[in-house]
Amino acid sequence: MSTFRQRTTFLAAASTAVLALALTACGGDASGARAAGPAANDPAPAAASGRTAKQADAAKQADAARNTGGSHHPGATSPGATSPGTAKTAGSASAPVCTTKDVAVSAAYLNGPPYTHLVLTAKNTSGHSCRLTGYPEIQFLESHRENVPPVAKSKPATPVVLTPGAPAYALVRLSNGGVDEDTEPVTAFSVTLEGGGRPATVQAPGAGLAVDPAKWATGYWTYELRNGADDF
Repeated sequence: MSTFRQRTTFLAAASTAVLALALTACGGDASGARAAGPAANDPAPAAASGRTAKQADAAKQADAARNTGGSHHPGATSPGATSPGTAKTAGSASAPVCTTKDVAVSAAYLNGPPYTHLVLTAKNTSGHSCRLTGYPEIQFLESHRENVPPVAKSKPATPVVLTPGAPAYALVRLSNGGVDEDTEPVTAFSVTLEGGGRPATVQAPGAGLAVDPAKWATGYWTYELRNGADDF
């Protein structure tokens, strides 16, 4: 009887130990799963911030630009800045009037046949700035002593001031290009600058000009030919 009771006690103790081990194992797995779960679902560092390292660097640069008053755009000019290539100078109002000794006047056709328009170029060949006022006073024919009449709409708002080496232009209409026009040949003609002294002799381009005294006209001196204002 004593032996049976001892076996029963031993079996009970063994069962209790096995049950305790089983519970411990289950509890350890559950806690391990709980510990591993959040780590597996955590996002990568770059994704957690919502942007890549390059994007973060760009954001820093943008913040720095805002703090320094904005970004700089190469080539931009401040209001009132003078663009390169302009012939005007600070002392343009006091520049003397260009004379025929200060400039070289040449002529070229504007387009091809029927050669209805001519472009006069006055280039400053002196060592100082000078002003071209008005329009070129042109005389094509000995039989017509009057100057070629100007076109008012081509007059610039301010006088043309030429620095040394700078050019100015004037458009001249020779004829309407009609086959029935009464034109006369011209191989050379004279150009006088307003207030600029003696006339200069200008050679006609190519084989010469065919001019119609009833149709000719000239524009004012300008820095460049302007569509519309010089369209006549």
